[in-house]
Amino acid sequence: MANSTDPFEVPEQVRAFAEKGVSQARDNYAKFKEAAQNGNGAIEAVFSAASNGVHAYSAKLLDFGQANTSAGFDFLQELVGARSLTDATEVWSAHTRRQFGTFAAQAKELAELGQKIATETAEPIRTSTSKLFQPVV
Repeated sequence: MANSTDPFEVPEQVRAFAEKGVSQARDNYAKFKEAAQNGNGAIEAVFSAASNGVHAYSAKLLDFGQANTSAGFDFLQELVGARSLTDATEVWSAHTRRQFGTFAAQAKELAELGQKIATETAEPIRTSTSKLFQPVV
């Protein structure tokens, strides 16, 4: 019969299994921690890109507003200088054609800028996701 004062010994197989489990838990924690940190970095990059995009879009809208306002004042000045109804009609028609062309170009430019902003804003998410789902080697 074993003496109650004998120290308890853990079998070598149980000890090895426990050590392996602890090691795997540490590795998994490190991977989880890295993924969380990368996720935070990706979120910060998304907000930064979105903020820059909103600024660029707003600046473009302001530029267009200034250009359109200036064109409106130029039109009014030309209209006031018209000497006849025929001249006024020609000035009005020319201005209308120019503005339709300008509005179409501005709409196209805004659409392209919006697409660029969306792409740049989504890039950190795409990069982070591709890193997260890379095959384990």
